[in-house]
Amino acid sequence: MGDSKEAGAEAAPAATAARGGLSLLSQGELEEPSAQGSALFLGGNEVKSRAVVKYSSAPPRTAFAQLEEKTDLKLPPANWLRESAKLGPAGTTILGNSKKSKPFSSFGMAYDFIDSVGNDVDVVSDSENIKKLLKIPYSKSHVSMAVHRVGRTLLLDELDIQELFMRSSQTGDWTWLKEFYQRLIDQKWQRKKKSKEHWYQKAILSKFLYYSINGDGAAQPVPSAAEQQESPSSDETHDSERVSWPAPFEMASSVSEDPSASGQEHEPLEPSYIVGHVASAPKEQNLSTLFNDGENGQGLKNDFVRNILWTFEDIHMLVGSNMPIFGGGRYPAVSLRLRDNNKPINVLTGIDYWLDNLICNVPELVMCFHVNGIVQKYEMIKTEEIPNLENSNFSTKVIKDIAQNILSFLKSNCTKEGHTYWLFKASGSDIVKLYDLTTLCEETEDKYQNPFTMPVAILLYKVACNMMMKKNQNKKHYGTIRTLLLNCVKLLDKSRHPQIIASANFMLSELFQLDEPKKEESSESPLNENSDESYSEEEEEMPDSDENGSYSTSSDPSDDNKAVAIIKSVGELSVPEKYKSIHQIRPSCAFPVCHDTEERCRLVLSYVLEGLKSVDSSIKKESDLPAADPSTPIPLKYEDESTRVGPEGLEKQMALFLDKMGSLQKRNYSSQSGMIPGSWQHKMKLQLILKSAKAYYVLSDAAMSLQKYGRALRYIKLALQSHDTYCCLCTNMLSEVLLFLSQYLTLCGDIQLMLAQNANNRAAHLEEFNYQTKEDQEILHSLHRESNCQGFAWATDLSMDLENQLSVSCKCYEAANEILQFSDLKSQNPEHYERVLKRMGNVRNEIGVFYMNEAAALQSERLVNKSVSAAEQQLWEKSFSCLEKGIHNFESIDDATNTALLLCNTGRLMRICAQAHCGAEDEFKREFSPEEGLYYDKAVDYYLKALRSLGTRDIHPAVWDSVNWELSTTYFTMATLQQDYAPLSRKAQEQIEKEVREAMMKSLKYCDVDLVSPRQPLCQYRAATIHHRLASMYHSCLRNQVGDERLRKQHRLLADLHYTKAVKLFQLLKDAPCELLRVQLERVAFAEFQMTSQNSNVGKLKTLSGALDIMVRSEHAFQLIRKELMKDQLMKDSDQRSKVAFQPNGSEASPATDSSSLNQEEVIKLLSIFESRLSFLLLQSIKLLSSTRKKTSSIDEDVVFKTNKQIYSQLLRATANKGANLLERIDIIIHLLEQLAHGGSPMSGDSVPVQ
Repeated sequence: MGDSKEAGAEAAPAATAARGGLSLLSQGELEEPSAQGSALFLGGNEVKSRAVVKYSSAPPRTAFAQLEEKTDLKLPPANWLRESAKLGPAGTTILGNSKKSKPFSSFGMAYDFIDSVGNDVDVVSDSENIKKLLKIPYSKSHVSMAVHRVGRTLLLDELDIQELFMRSSQTGDWTWLKEFYQRLIDQKWQRKKKSKEHWYQKAILSKFLYYSINGDGAAQPVPSAAEQQESPSSDETHDSERVSWPAPFEMASSVSEDPSASGQEHEPLEPSYIVGHVASAPKEQNLSTLFNDGENGQGLKNDFVRNILWTFEDIHMLVGSNMPIFGGGRYPAVSLRLRDNNKPINVLTGIDYWLDNLICNVPELVMCFHVNGIVQKYEMIKTEEIPNLENSNFSTKVIKDIAQNILSFLKSNCTKEGHTYWLFKASGSDIVKLYDLTTLCEETEDKYQNPFTMPVAILLYKVACNMMMKKNQNKKHYGTIRTLLLNCVKLLDKSRHPQIIASANFMLSELFQLDEPKKEESSESPLNENSDESYSEEEEEMPDSDENGSYSTSSDPSDDNKAVAIIKSVGELSVPEKYKSIHQIRPSCAFPVCHDTEERCRLVLSYVLEGLKSVDSSIKKESDLPAADPSTPIPLKYEDESTRVGPEGLEKQMALFLDKMGSLQKRNYSSQSGMIPGSWQHKMKLQLILKSAKAYYVLSDAAMSLQKYGRALRYIKLALQSHDTYCCLCTNMLSEVLLFLSQYLTLCGDIQLMLAQNANNRAAHLEEFNYQTKEDQEILHSLHRESNCQGFAWATDLSMDLENQLSVSCKCYEAANEILQFSDLKSQNPEHYERVLKRMGNVRNEIGVFYMNEAAALQSERLVNKSVSAAEQQLWEKSFSCLEKGIHNFESIDDATNTALLLCNTGRLMRICAQAHCGAEDEFKREFSPEEGLYYDKAVDYYLKALRSLGTRDIHPAVWDSVNWELSTTYFTMATLQQDYAPLSRKAQEQIEKEVREAMMKSLKYCDVDLVSPRQPLCQYRAATIHHRLASMYHSCLRNQVGDERLRKQHRLLADLHYTKAVKLFQLLKDAPCELLRVQLERVAFAEFQMTSQNSNVGKLKTLSGALDIMVRSEHAFQLIRKELMKDQLMKDSDQRSKVAFQPNGSEASPATDSSSLNQEEVIKLLSIFESRLSFLLLQSIKLLSSTRKKTSSIDEDVVFKTNKQIYSQLLRATANKGANLLERIDIIIHLLEQLAHGGSPMSGDSVPVQ
């Protein structure tokens, strides 16, 4: 096939028509614009034919030299048997056997046109085999052909049984087939020696062709009789060498070890001579060639002059032909034939000529007639006239029917890919039988004695490779590829062909895309079209019914039980659609439906394991590791808890790991098995190991999503062990592989973090982690041949210590980040880089919070008067360091939200530090210390930074609100501590009051009471408390202040303002009645204080009226208290009844536990104060009204006087009754307040408005 291709070299200018009035197509349809070849269309009512020349090594056509009449063809021309560019290779082979094809000729063509095999083409064969099949009904000669199926394509080759028997007698091979043939087929058939007449006819044909290309060649004397006898024997030798049968699959090494076996000229087929390029999945283009091209090896060369894609009716055939074609002048394309004028053309010869011209696009036939070698005349015959020649009359429609019937017969019965079928018709017989030689061969001791096994396996492999290499290949063909590869592996002996088996298993693993997005299998998916795993494995074909054909496996005398199918009479082949197939070659087997990720990954790992076994078996080394014992688990090197390294040791392991990763960039190679870098074993094992790492990674990710963290850690450990072995073998680490490693470590960090957060199920996680399948053990054993697989042990051990797990998780992320820095991976994979930094920031936040909580726990255990311990300070430092690094991680990727959250946590850490210092002093001598102030100020700074990081609330409302709340809380805590534990030893009272006021106002600023949210009641309560505290502070200042009247007035106004705001906010809350009542009582006290400074009765009466109005407006608080008490009473009664029912003997039940949120002691205390203050106000009111009535009389004042006096009287009687319970006392107060509200006050219209 080394000759240059000539596209369209064989295009014929005229159309060839078949019998039956075939019409000539237009010139535009005759020309094929494609560079692949030229086409000729034949159309009509009976047959349609179209031929496209796919390849031609023939020289440009030249006109033939018409010989003069009386030219003696017995005399050789001067150029006889010399290589001729005009005649091409046909001249040198014509004397050998131009009509005999080599045993693997179809495979040679299939290798060259691999795109056509399995899909577009029905038949691949030599044109001589095609003609022999189509002449079966007309011929009595025997037919023996091997048939193979690849997809929907059938490969036909001549199977010379006698050649096999000759080999068997010399080597002892094929005895099983010889015995089978002699027992079942035709015991009388003996190989016939070719007669002298046969060689005579071949010799004059050869001389005729040489004369035709060189008409001026001088005739030389006729050779002597001895020379003539020498020629046939020479030709016979040449003919015997023509058919090249390979030895039955011994490896090359075994042949070379046995010198005696080299006596023959037949070389065994060694895999490296056969297999072409390894084709991986489209995503694995970095795999270099593992096998040498060997299609031109013995017996597999495509040595046809031209390869033609011939479409005959609806049958698409790839046909090889060596027929010489002449052209030029009047006859641009003709075939040249020599006929004995004394012998008329018969039907078989006519069919031969007609089919040759159809296949080769030749419109005309030139026939030279001779008598005893003396040229008589030439005759020109058009191709469409050949079926009508005298004595050679045949129907083209019948030929079409024969072709369709034979194809249907073969398609119906040759159903198993990889099997060799034998189509046989004995000489003179009308019965055609089809045998499955593969099945017969498997019944013998050595099932690899089938000579076609290796070529078929290679073809299956090559077709699968070709389909895999097509990037636009639809996934619906994955089932076909899988079947091709499975059948390829099934045909080969694992010990003899590890290279092909490893490659096929790798491609099988590549069919399953592990990085597909997770989705439910759709019923519309082409992968689900068929649930059969393989239609070609162990299927039983049902025989066709008699009305569709008469081949069967019945117990007819003409049948035998070894035949797959039988055609009982060749005459039936001429009947239209007699053998119309009901067993069409079905679509390729469906891709197995994997219902979940684990099933898909397990299939991948099963293929990876088979590939690894093949590679390992081919590596010969004395120090090979012993084979894995399936019953003995591989020891997993778990560390004991007592010897487990802490974070410090982890740092050292990380440093060693990063040093190793850096050395990989320098191409260090450290395989333990002795594989040679660059060998096929080395390259294939690298790919298989990388595939196993990916599969384990996907398994780990799937287990992670199912919250099976122990299982996930086991899988990611296997993935990292695979990757560690890959690193040991790799001579040049690719950036893509480094990215995989970064992803593996990221997932490992995720798993360790989740294990730390799910400490409750550690026993279950540990059990899952320690479990290991036999498949995993065997893969690990293969990995241990190359590496100790401990490079990532620091990352994959299951620790029981929370701190260690968090540290390991953090180190995994750090390692993943470091790997991204080795090359330009960071900029090439920004999404992954951002993901790693986010996870690293997150785990650092977790570690920081962990140390923070540890410090808080130590603080709670510390005695009150003890100072801060060194252990606490160390935990603060660790927590602060982790949080600071986490903040830096999030800031580097502009993650404002997470930055704000970590700043918020840092603020919380500062508050814990402040709280630790506040507990270091005696409670009675307690003052707000400078250390507390310092840490609270730092906390405020971090909260303000968090707000600046967010910018606006729109960025993340929830985080924004949370930071505001924490900031408000910090200010409130500072103000409360300064107010309650005033540092009077260091600061003046006025300075302290100023700082408290500023802190309280800032706390109010960041406490949004109007925002509707779940936190709104808390904000309202906080704001009400702040106003209450400020009012109390101003009230206290007013009481203690002497002198500056302007300042006193300001404090009085501020106190009244804040009391009013506090009441408003507390009234919005339903669960703070005590606080509301306390504020109202303080307001009454504030009014009483004001009254003491008043001199006029009118002013005092006005102030008293305002205070009584406050008392009346306190009814809302008492209503809330009463409601809570009623609820508690109902709950107690219900509990009491249930307990009495539980104690049938009537024994006294224990009192119910008070589950109320209301503090009854505080309510009683407040109620007593309220009663006393109400009594005091009423008494003062009565006195003042009594004195004013003597001077002036008013009807309103009289009514108020009587009402207040009456209420005062009732109040005195109520308070005197010591037997009343709390609920009754509250009911009385509510009743009195209602009366007071209706009775009014003479100054109520001028009183200070109270809310």
